[in-house]
Amino acid sequence: MKRVALTLVLVLALCASAPALLGAAGSLSYTAFGDSIAFGAFALPGHGYVPLYSKAVAVDNGVIVNRLNLGVPTWTSGDLRNALSRNAVFRLAAFSSKVITVNIGGSDLNALRSLYKQGTCGGVDNQDCLRVGILVLESNWDSILNSIRALRKGRSTVIRAMDFYNPFVNEDKATDSWPAGGDGTSDFAELKPYLDELNTYITASSIAKGVLVAPVYLAFNGPTGDEDAGDKGLLAFDHFHPNDRGHAVMASLLRDLGYSTVTP
Repeated sequence: MKRVALTLVLVLALCASAPALLGAAGSLSYTAFGDSIAFGAFALPGHGYVPLYSKAVAVDNGVIVNRLNLGVPTWTSGDLRNALSRNAVFRLAAFSSKVITVNIGGSDLNALRSLYKQGTCGGVDNQDCLRVGILVLESNWDSILNSIRALRKGRSTVIRAMDFYNPFVNEDKATDSWPAGGDGTSDFAELKPYLDELNTYITASSIAKGVLVAPVYLAFNGPTGDEDAGDKGLLAFDHFHPNDRGHAVMASLLRDLGYSTVTP
């Protein structure tokens, strides 16, 4: 409870610290780092959260926004971590961008879920890969934010992220993959604690670095995380990626965080 209260205080302080991004009209660079969601897969052109948020930044601050979308479909958190360490394009983009958003990890989580449902996750409870995978994702997340902060060192920057939604609520409530034949506990009940742990870590760790986190999990899955985002009309036909409406919600949540900056 103390950790939650401290996180809330930090969020409020950061949001209130700078109501506007720039004091005068001008231009700035915005880079979106991420996977297929940042890329805008299955969203109509211009309807992904990246272009929508870019428009909001321009309108709210009276600036011209030069947008660069570096969302790469199928990328994992490890791919983005490596790119920010070794890829000149990604490093230069981070170095030169006043506004940066990060959304990565959905592919990691989907792969871990698949291993569990196939019964190949490891361990007597078929959950070893989940325990290890979540720790790896958390470590990669910290490395990603640390790389961005290092590349932006000494210059004020708006850095935003978002937590992870669950696109499989209804499907996983209806299945009991392990042990073979089932034990009366749904896949949803087995997998949800790992997502909750990850989202708690991501939010706390990000805020400690001056990075505000849009509460996408809450918006898509409700206050207890057991509402299906598809039932809310937020998912595309693949029931994994956001549709136009889902992207609009994500962009709005980012916009609601305001434009406070951090100077690494």
